[in-house]
Amino acid sequence: MRHGERGAALLTVLLLVAVISVMAASALERLRLSTRLAANAVALDAARGYAYAAETLATTRVTSLLSQARDRVALTGGWSGRPFGLPIPGGSATARVTDGGNCFNLNSLVLRAPDGSYAVNIESLQQFQRLARLLRVPDGDRVAAAAADWIDSDDSPLPGGAEDNDYRGYRTAGVLMADVSELRGVRGVTPEVYRVLRPYLCTLPLAQRNVFNVNTMLPEQAPLLAMLVGESLSVEAAQGVLLRRPPNGWSTVDQMWAQLSTQSGGASQVGAAQSTSVKTVWFALRVDVTLGTAELHEQGLIDARTLPVRLVTRQWGDAP
Repeated sequence: MRHGERGAALLTVLLLVAVISVMAASALERLRLSTRLAANAVALDAARGYAYAAETLATTRVTSLLSQARDRVALTGGWSGRPFGLPIPGGSATARVTDGGNCFNLNSLVLRAPDGSYAVNIESLQQFQRLARLLRVPDGDRVAAAAADWIDSDDSPLPGGAEDNDYRGYRTAGVLMADVSELRGVRGVTPEVYRVLRPYLCTLPLAQRNVFNVNTMLPEQAPLLAMLVGESLSVEAAQGVLLRRPPNGWSTVDQMWAQLSTQSGGASQVGAAQSTSVKTVWFALRVDVTLGTAELHEQGLIDARTLPVRLVTRQWGDAP
């Protein structure tokens, strides 16, 4: 072989070696990625199993709490928000339970008709508008009306509301909201509006107003209590009553309303007392699982209207 041919052959071999090296490196990288994905999938499956176990532990504890406190549910004992752990090998799993009913149920903006359709609940709409005003939400009345139109079954907008013709590229849902984050699709709900409203909202799986437990309501939730009464009660006055709540809670809602009436200068409570109680029928559940490099978060809702309680909704990931 002549000298020039030997050089060409060597160059060809070097090119082949380079190509094979790149192919081998790519194959190894894909293998490593596949192995890592498989390991993560196994860890996530295991974490999900531990989350289910934490759910069972939480529902058992809530059932025990309600069985021991039949006449009232208060913050006594520090159960609300206190993490309790589930021992697992190579990681940790914690669950937290809080009152899940001290919030405005967006699905209460409608009433379910016998034929299964949804019509606007005017009283709840007015409450939502009052809450928006108390929180100083810009165009709060319009936001509330648009939210009701989003859920109801007809295509006739409320005054200030919005139906299909007011949206571009999509239609209103016409069904109950499954998550509060759906409110972000409603006309007028900007990121700032959503940020202000979000702490006071929930989506219970019922088209009816929920009853607030005044014994578990936190001072920062005072706008919800003021919302029930109307313009005659300030948020500060409602907050003051909650801060002066007896250590073991009120035995009846009448005691709370009597105290509130005294401190707020006789604020009207017509109809508001029916939306309050000293018991809790909805509990919010938060589960956090860490297993190796895998992390899993769960949000759940516990229905405590009957014993034993049961988990009725489950959402993976952090609340939006």
